[in-house]
Amino acid sequence: MARKPRKDMIAETRGKLVSAARKAFGTIGYAEASMDELTAAAGLTRGALYHHFGGKTGLLEAVIVEIDAEMNERLRVVARKSPDAWTGFRDECTAYIEMALEPEIQRIVLRDGPAVLGDPWNWPTQSACIRSMTESLGGLAEAGVIIKIDAEAAARLISGATLHASQWIAHAPNPAEASRKAIAAFNALLDGLLVRH
Repeated sequence: MARKPRKDMIAETRGKLVSAARKAFGTIGYAEASMDELTAAAGLTRGALYHHFGGKTGLLEAVIVEIDAEMNERLRVVARKSPDAWTGFRDECTAYIEMALEPEIQRIVLRDGPAVLGDPWNWPTQSACIRSMTESLGGLAEAGVIIKIDAEAAARLISGATLHASQWIAHAPNPAEASRKAIAAFNALLDGLLVRH
């Protein structure tokens, strides 16, 4: 039997660790997840975890990157289903806020992530989000759909609003009620950008 190429073995090891960590972080949380139990669930050693991720914090970062990529793909699908660019932008922002109701995203991305990794504004994934939103807003302004506004400034404000709304929902005693209120208020704010004909 042929031996797997090294890059495939590395990807497989990393994938096993991320999968085991994601399950543990999503169910019992980062603080309660034991590195020994994580590595045992993956069929690997603690040394493999340290080698590939530098420790439990690096593993959390990798899990968040994976979840973030999945969230982004879901948001792209939402935007593509919309009848026009403005509705797509608005639906995408709303869908992001709604994801705060999902237990895995609540626990890993919105609670444990900031508690362990610090302010989400400093996460690498945030920069990509701001760039994408800036491009969308710039295009909407050029098309005359929204008022002339600095696209990056608006993107940062909108991104901050969605992030804070999501944090509120994740920590609220009644997340569904907080989500309903947040989405209604957020959409009213977004509508203030529209050009009135």
